[in-house]
Amino acid sequence: MPRKNPNKGKDPWLPDPEFEALFSGRSGNDVNGLGETDERKPTHIFWLQKSHTGPFGDVQDAVVERHNSVPELDEVYRTAQRGPRLREPAAEKTQKSAAEFTDEIRNFALGHEADQVGFANIDPLWVYEGFEQELPRVVMMVVAMDHERSQHLPPTHEHPDWAHEVAVQYNRGARAAAYTAEHIRSLGYQAKPHAGPWVGTLNLIPAAIAAGLGELGKHGSMINREFGSSFRLAAVETDLPLESNSPDLFGADDFCTRCQICTNACPPQAISIEKQTVRGVDKWYVDFNKCIGYFNETYGCAICLAVCPWSTPGRAEGMAEKYTRVFLKDR
Repeated sequence: MPRKNPNKGKDPWLPDPEFEALFSGRSGNDVNGLGETDERKPTHIFWLQKSHTGPFGDVQDAVVERHNSVPELDEVYRTAQRGPRLREPAAEKTQKSAAEFTDEIRNFALGHEADQVGFANIDPLWVYEGFEQELPRVVMMVVAMDHERSQHLPPTHEHPDWAHEVAVQYNRGARAAAYTAEHIRSLGYQAKPHAGPWVGTLNLIPAAIAAGLGELGKHGSMINREFGSSFRLAAVETDLPLESNSPDLFGADDFCTRCQICTNACPPQAISIEKQTVRGVDKWYVDFNKCIGYFNETYGCAICLAVCPWSTPGRAEGMAEKYTRVFLKDR
């Protein structure tokens, strides 16, 4: 039986009509595959560096223009150091076991600004539509955020603290990915880095879940057993032999089934109280059309991440330990 909608009877926040008109009747939920029962690759919808190639390029341009109207946010990306220029792989491949390479790359990435590292074999369904899988494995990295900077949420023109923190950590993730990719290339193997805010050819969230870095939360972002949802992802695709991790199941998904905090806190009421079918998979889903207007007006919002119980500093590890016991018992 469907549970009661905690937002029923409340008036959702409504976007600026001028911004809403940019959609011209199009639905980002349709592009994302909401309601589709067959599995397929994801489709690029937003955060393409060449916005005119995406289905919502004019919407993206409006969001980027508003974001860049805040000097502090514009400057942090324009002036950032995001890693070395990549050279071609060394002519001769270094020979080691997959276990040795895995230890080496984990330690290297952790020594170059990554806070957690995981490894996975790439599933072709993670590769965006229109692109072919080029490399077999991925190194996934977590860069933690300073959750205390979420005190002024949602971000505003006067207090862009959290949005600035997002940019800072995306830049840190970019450096971690670039230096790690350069190191892999020095070993004679192919390596292709990925880092936000722009989207590349690979959907990073399912890759990070497979690499053991967390579970998908009701708010559409991941929950990590150490950092909650206060982190960003970066990645390196490679053909370097590596050992894969297993998904880390510690009860966050089950917790989200019972928790309504982010659902209640979302001003545009974009967070579903129940899982929905998206490209053939039942999963937590955030309504793109509802979310993006508030995201635009508030320079990135992040209310759902801030109110998530897992994100409170120092709380996630204890919660993970507790719910892992419950999760395993139920299994």
